[in-house]
Amino acid sequence: MKFALIICTYMRPKPVLQLLQSVVGQTVYPEEIIIVDGSLNQDTKTVLNQNPFKNLHYYLVSPEHRGLTKQRNYGVAKVSDAIEIVFFLDDDTVLEKDYFEQILKTYNDNPQALGVGGYICNENKFQFVGPNYRPTIQEFYFDGWKQKDGSRFILRKKLGLDSDCPPGYSSLYSHGRSVGFLPPNGKTYEVEMLMGGVSSFRKKVFDTLHFSTYFEGYGLYEDADFTLRVAKTGKLYLNTAATLYHYHDTEGRPNKYQYGKMVVRNGWYVWRTKNPRPALIHRLKWHAITLLLTGIRYGNVLTTNNKKEALTEALGRTMGWWSLWINKPK
Repeated sequence: MKFALIICTYMRPKPVLQLLQSVVGQTVYPEEIIIVDGSLNQDTKTVLNQNPFKNLHYYLVSPEHRGLTKQRNYGVAKVSDAIEIVFFLDDDTVLEKDYFEQILKTYNDNPQALGVGGYICNENKFQFVGPNYRPTIQEFYFDGWKQKDGSRFILRKKLGLDSDCPPGYSSLYSHGRSVGFLPPNGKTYEVEMLMGGVSSFRKKVFDTLHFSTYFEGYGLYEDADFTLRVAKTGKLYLNTAATLYHYHDTEGRPNKYQYGKMVVRNGWYVWRTKNPRPALIHRLKWHAITLLLTGIRYGNVLTTNNKKEALTEALGRTMGWWSLWINKPK
């Protein structure tokens, strides 16, 4: 299957180079590598000129095409007609050598698949305990594997506000568990949400669907919105054997106040993508969870070393929530 790789980047020349070096070591290599650079300088272009890669096409975009979703749409428009599968990777990821091979195998095994995601292997702390294990409230358990659950999820369980869906699915009141909660067992799972920075789609998907430009700049939750819309038209899968590392480079990220606002407003937008006309109980649960998580961030001012970050994010979440009553996302 002919495939292209799109990497959207912003002010991260060193991570992009590290990712491309891992692409070179793959068991199969892309027919096209499209770099869509929204940087404010020439540093990434300079690094790529100094380190040439086969089949690479570089685009430094103008301000009107800058921002994650705009850059992804721009990259898709540059893909040639012969391509069957389009991969997206965050610029701060590094691939295991058979990443592309495993994803393509999933498409071959599941001809109905419209999209397939990879698995971030450096962010889970799962332990295999078998099918008969009974987890405590402090643990998350799925398909024979367990890990210590986060404090916010434990509190949500106690209050009856935890997600009622498996990982990779969004409940009718949103706030679900991402595909990152799937265990590292080498299985492939059907899902309805993928992480955009470790995703791929059949090129024909983009004949009718595009990434929403509502999500400006950093584009928080843009992947949930897009894949929920794709899932309404066909099947999505997550292959836990297609592994890579995500290093969360801090360059190019928004400040914590803006991030907090995006968590709430973008989260509301994604919730309504899944459930455009929620029942009263689902409305109440969404707002209850949103306010609970905001309260936890205020509490982190007293319990963490990054007090300023916790406070500014909490204020952003608060402002984001109040803004919903005045100006809901369209």
